[in-house]
Amino acid sequence: MTKKTKGEILLESGTNEIEIMEFTIYGELYGINVAKVTEIMMSDKVKPIPHAHPVVEGIFKPRDKVLTVIDLPKYLSGKESEKKEKDLFIVTHFNKMYVAFRVHTVVGISRISWNDIQKPDKTVSGGEEGVATGIAQAEGSLVTILDFERIVSEIAPETGIQMEEIEKMGVRSRSKKPIVMAEDSVLLSKLIRDSLYKAGYENVIKFNNGEEAWEYLRGIRDEENIFEKVALVITDIEMPRMDGHRLTKLIKDDKALKKIPVIIFSSLINEEMRIKGKQLGADEQLSKPEIGHLVEVIDALLERHNG
Repeated sequence: MTKKTKGEILLESGTNEIEIMEFTIYGELYGINVAKVTEIMMSDKVKPIPHAHPVVEGIFKPRDKVLTVIDLPKYLSGKESEKKEKDLFIVTHFNKMYVAFRVHTVVGISRISWNDIQKPDKTVSGGEEGVATGIAQAEGSLVTILDFERIVSEIAPETGIQMEEIEKMGVRSRSKKPIVMAEDSVLLSKLIRDSLYKAGYENVIKFNNGEEAWEYLRGIRDEENIFEKVALVITDIEMPRMDGHRLTKLIKDDKALKKIPVIIFSSLINEEMRIKGKQLGADEQLSKPEIGHLVEVIDALLERHNG
């Protein structure tokens, strides 16, 4: 992993690489995908919110946006943190939300292959699904990449996937069409599968990352009736081993597989990411947690491609 400044890093689409911003809390090294970061600010006075979650410091308005501030040291340590003048706010944008996270220092930016990011085992990540989404090696030090979506949905469950969106669709017909899903989050993949099942899609084949999904697709690419094995692919972007952009590129560059519709379903969908996804050939790109919209898009793509 090589240290570079943000301006020096030009990340191409589909290269299976990620830019990680490294920061410290109590001397420990953590990381966040640069694609989620809008800016770094000096910490400022925060207005408390009555009855807020214990790790929500409150709100502040640096310019035109009101930002919620999450006390990341308190969240990670479980104890009250001392607010220091030199603390920083990492301002993030994902799932169509702007949130600021208090950290102690920002170290720099590194570029690394997803293939070199390991999924932590259950003891490290805190059970079946912890807040560590991956572990990377950075010049002799281990960097814990945090699952910021999980942190926010834990603090504010209403920001996550809502089954009510599916229930509002009423009674729907059942479908056995095989849908391949690449999603590394145990929690999210279960929510998505349950939602799709409720929406009538009974045959969801789940993989933990793009690499596993690609191995499956590559194994069936020469079969005569390929659409009987895979009618559509749903992929996250951020995944260890192989990300969703690389998976999309491999599918759309393959003569036998390129007609399979691919939906990128990610918290990272913004204008820049839409351009990247379109260049790679993604049929649709949706922001989590819009599960109702996802079902509508699946309906339309399957009708168009498979009749």
